Amino acid sequence: MAAVLLALASSVTWGVADFSGGMLARRLPLAAVTIFEEIGGLVLLVAFCVARGGLDWHSVWVGAIGGIGGGIGVATFYAALARGTMSIVSPLVACSAVVPVGLALGTGERPSALVLGGSAVALIGAVLASAEERSAGETGRRQAIWLAAVAALGIGIFVFFLGRASQNGSVLSALLGARVASIAVLLVWVVATRATLRVSPGAVPVIFLVGVADLSANALFALASQRGLLSVVSVLGSLFPVVTVLLAHLVLDERISRAQLLGIAVALVGVTVVAAA
Repeated sequence: MAAVLLALASSVTWGVADFSGGMLARRLPLAAVTIFEEIGGLVLLVAFCVARGGLDWHSVWVGAIGGIGGGIGVATFYAALARGTMSIVSPLVACSAVVPVGLALGTGERPSALVLGGSAVALIGAVLASAEERSAGETGRRQAIWLAAVAALGIGIFVFFLGRASQNGSVLSALLGARVASIAVLLVWVVATRATLRVSPGAVPVIFLVGVADLSANALFALASQRGLLSVVSVLGSLFPVVTVLLAHLVLDERISRAQLLGIAVALVGVTVVAAA
């Protein structure tokens, strides 16, 4: 039960961080929000690591593999969104949990049929909840599909290796490795696209706070991975689209479509099955 609660807490926190970051990106350069958010989390991580003393280098390197995937996932996700095909991109990226689940099952994890079925239902609900009623031209649609598929793969790799690094070592070291590698990949993306990082000094602390929220979500997921099967907590941690949709409705008064309402209900059913199993 502890693993379930921690994974759900990570999903809620990720949803809050994604919503807050999305709000900032509406008025600030997207690259700046992304990079400074990552750096904000890194500053806090370094402080914790210095206070604790010592690093588990195995966890650092395994976490870094995940961070490379995460950086690629974020960059391609934003590139897909730039095509204006949210209705295609979001559901595909929500499927990222399929990657760590498949890898975990392939490396020997064996959850019960009931837990696996409940996880599948919850994932279907997350995909439905992330669907939006938007359209795009055929060219943009094809590009978005490929980019979203790469993003889902990258984010799935991030989740799997962060979980593995945490299961077999230090959570702090795993988080540090993942964050450093992710920042490195994103800086390459910024240079390649010549994106601007210019923001007003007053905006930086706010972006840092979002980075702290994102880091907290990562830490909660890492702790969940230490206490439960990665094939299960990966799905429960991927339900953040439900939180983002609800926040958009409550804060921005955005309409929730019937498909999204159905997705929220289905996700809750799946979570209930997993928690009760």
